[in-house]
Amino acid sequence: MRVALRKMIPAEESRQEGQYCLGNIKVDVERRRVWRGQEEVHLTPIEYKLLTVLLKNRGKVVTHRQLLKEVWGPFYIEQNPYLRIFILNLRRKLEDDPTRPQYLLTEPGVGYRLRDD
Repeated sequence: MRVALRKMIPAEESRQEGQYCLGNIKVDVERRRVWRGQEEVHLTPIEYKLLTVLLKNRGKVVTHRQLLKEVWGPFYIEQNPYLRIFILNLRRKLEDDPTRPQYLLTEPGVGYRLRDD
């Protein structure tokens, strides 16, 4: 049983309560703090909510509609431009090269996925 549970936890993810690591990005959900390398990154409330939804679904594709509904609410499910702008801002803050993202990946025509190694 322990072996099966260990295999379910991704290797790079720090399972200290509420902390996640992906490459040089570290998120402390309990304290609502995010770091890129040694530098703390300020995220807006919307950017932070978007990141936590992607973290919660790490490795899975999250559709545009699902992200819009969870972050902005049910009245915004057709507002894809909002989502694109905020994903771009997140990439600028978290990725080494926002034009070639390594963590916040686009699934064309479907949605976005947070890399899971």
